[in-house]
Amino acid sequence: MSLAERLREALELGHRGTPTLLEGDPHDPLVDGDQLVTPAAVLVPIVDRPDPTVILTLRPDTLRQHAGQVAFPGGRIDPEDHGPVEAALREAKEEIGLDPSMVKIVGIADLYRTITGYEVTPVIGVVPPDLALTPQPGEVAAIFEVPLRHLMAPDHHVVRNVEWRGSPRSYYEIMWHDRRIWGATAAMIVNLSRRLKCVS
Repeated sequence: MSLAERLREALELGHRGTPTLLEGDPHDPLVDGDQLVTPAAVLVPIVDRPDPTVILTLRPDTLRQHAGQVAFPGGRIDPEDHGPVEAALREAKEEIGLDPSMVKIVGIADLYRTITGYEVTPVIGVVPPDLALTPQPGEVAAIFEVPLRHLMAPDHHVVRNVEWRGSPRSYYEIMWHDRRIWGATAAMIVNLSRRLKCVS
């Protein structure tokens, strides 16, 4: 069975009654249920290696929002986009030069609503190894890969606590060497790990 087939099967099996961060996890962002949200999408590009990896980006320190953070390629869904898949593929092409024709879409993971008012759809795709990717200057400072096995391991999902706007908050953090993956990206990874338990 191919990696794409195994991922698709795991996503489908995982959606049967598994709780998600958006549905009441204590680490879910404190978002008002009546708050207006902006639809967004990210691509989770899983590289088809013997030991699969996930492509992530590092945002430049010069950005006004999310400076220096690790993220999936993605952004808001524009009116011209025909849904989250098209938006995620467009953003990945713009940010890291990933040709949409090289992405085999596997499925959609759980929606994630951020504290900043974005409702993000993670789009899972499989890509060939060793693609020539180019970071978009001003948007992406670096592109790197992390083993899927590392990201999916619960032992690597560390809960951190902080005070935010006078209230206690908690969030997930995942370390990979000197890369700190946290916030919405880490939360979406934790969500995905609950879906992909049967993928080694």
